[in-house]
Amino acid sequence: MSKQITVRLPDELVEFMDQLVATDKATSRASVVARAMERERRRELATRDLAILAEYGEDPELEGLASAVSGTALNDLD
Repeated sequence: MSKQITVRLPDELVEFMDQLVATDKATSRASVVARAMERERRRELATRDLAILAEYGEDPELEGLASAVSGTALNDLD
């Protein structure tokens, strides 16, 4: 499900979005906004996770996980 909203953006951001659409790097202005919001959501989650890690330290059960998955392609981030 999705909702339609109205957003005011500076002219230079709208021009940038239009350039992405014109060069087939995005399908629409809405897709650019959605992609930016998904990245912001991931950034916020990562910030939260880092705060938890800083407060409680590393989880010994997850030791080695980063090196195990470091070569995994994350194609959904684009």
